[in-house]
Amino acid sequence: MSGGSEEKTGLLSSLRKGLKLTSSRMGRGISDIFSGNDINQASLDELEDLLITSDIGVETASDIVLRLSKEKLGKAATAEEIKKHLAKNIKEILDPVAKSLEIDREAKPHVILVVGVNGTGKTTTIGKLAHQFKDSGLSVMLAAGDTFRAAAVEQLQVWAERTNVTLVKAKENELDSASVAFNALSKAQNENIDVLLIDTAGRLQNKTHLMDELKKVQRVIGKIDSSAPHTRILVLDATTGQNAHNQVEAFLEVVDIDALVITKLDGTAKGGVLVALAERFGIPVVSVGVGEGVDDLRPFDSEYFSRTLMGLD
Repeated sequence: MSGGSEEKTGLLSSLRKGLKLTSSRMGRGISDIFSGNDINQASLDELEDLLITSDIGVETASDIVLRLSKEKLGKAATAEEIKKHLAKNIKEILDPVAKSLEIDREAKPHVILVVGVNGTGKTTTIGKLAHQFKDSGLSVMLAAGDTFRAAAVEQLQVWAERTNVTLVKAKENELDSASVAFNALSKAQNENIDVLLIDTAGRLQNKTHLMDELKKVQRVIGKIDSSAPHTRILVLDATTGQNAHNQVEAFLEVVDIDALVITKLDGTAKGGVLVALAERFGIPVVSVGVGEGVDDLRPFDSEYFSRTLMGLD
């Protein structure tokens, strides 16, 4: 088996494991609906309800069921055939947002601003991305811009030590995340670093202050490099379901989100939220989190995700 095939096999295996709660619920539900039953309005309505309760969303679920109803399937199509057609339809929705995270090696550094509410796995995602970049031969620096949460700084310190990269953090009693970002970018430029990952605060309960802070961070970064930040990543927790939509809307008010990372897919039966986000916002999804391990932040692949969501091998 080639290295590429091994990587794909590993990806499918980790997705299957991580999406077990969602795919098991979906697979059982489809089998229950269509085993021994014809494709008719009643079974299609049941299927739509199943998709909605998996957080695929009302509009998206309706669209998927409508597509299925137009397929040239016999009335007695098997549950397996239904799953394959659903996977194909979901893949078509996801294909436009399945993008890889591209690093501009000429930027020196390529600045990645990472945003998201507290508890989404934002800081851990930064650490895992740093690990991946280091493994691919890039030099990396981290900036602890979430100055209000000591735990976030401590987490990043652990990741910095684990990956042997520099962490820039606030001076004692300093709470200005923009200063941290400014100092980190200056240092990264001086040291010819390839990638600078900047953590930010995520306190949506104080939305106005948070958004003003994000604007300031972007403004001071732009004073050093007018093209930075080069990538703005929003980290979303899949277990929050439809609330993820509200988070996207909130951050889009002040940040041009370039990419999404969806975490904790292994902890929810509502992994379909990724499909709803893709159809509603069309923002590229670059990675998905399917476990706690350092290698459980995986590149997003629309085909593998769609098939795994439906419980297909």
